[in-house]
Amino acid sequence: MQINQTLRELTLKVVYYGPALSGKTTNLLALHERFSPEVRGRLLTVDTKDDRTLFFDVLPVFVRTAGELRVKVKLYTVPGQVIHAATRRLVLQGADGVAFVADAQRSATPSNNAAWRNLMDDLRSNGIDSQRVPMVIQFNKMDLEGARTTAELEEARSRGKEPVLGAVAVRGDGVVETLRGLLQLIFRDLDRSFGLGSTIRLTEEEFLGEIFRNLDGAPARKSGMGGLS
Repeated sequence: MQINQTLRELTLKVVYYGPALSGKTTNLLALHERFSPEVRGRLLTVDTKDDRTLFFDVLPVFVRTAGELRVKVKLYTVPGQVIHAATRRLVLQGADGVAFVADAQRSATPSNNAAWRNLMDDLRSNGIDSQRVPMVIQFNKMDLEGARTTAELEEARSRGKEPVLGAVAVRGDGVVETLRGLLQLIFRDLDRSFGLGSTIRLTEEEFLGEIFRNLDGAPARKSGMGGLS
């Protein structure tokens, strides 16, 4: 988190992490499409030959507090290929929260688990406590043959503390719910640590309401709620 008192600006960093081809980039593309042009920034991509690191800013989102605080949420993906481990660690620096995007196909379980272990290692390398950092897990590609069932997601959720959601990011299903759930966790974590309600007079309702009222198009369909197995 960064707070610029002079500019009255709060900046948050959200990282989408997961195995290669799990749908991290698709999530960001869908979100970029949903946010209105008035608040979203440019969609920027850094090519890494066989994978991509991609990010965009949702900017500016004005939260109507007494001091006209401006909230900027930066969304990043990291390349999932093993050879880009250094890039992943770099992008995770300063993350306020992580969305772990897993492939819902049962055949992808080994790659999901390997990516999860890498995430734990990368968080430690950045001095981020994996037990405290706000995190949600999304199982993407729920529409494909061999994907986990909603009951399996519920079972996965019962084994860990992280919220677990199902998604079909290529259709935009579950992408907004994933971001909303993570931002809610981030706000509550920062409010406990820094007292956002008292220091900058920002409430959770204002924070989430002002961000997500800037969505275009029909509301995304509800996704199945259900860690990893």
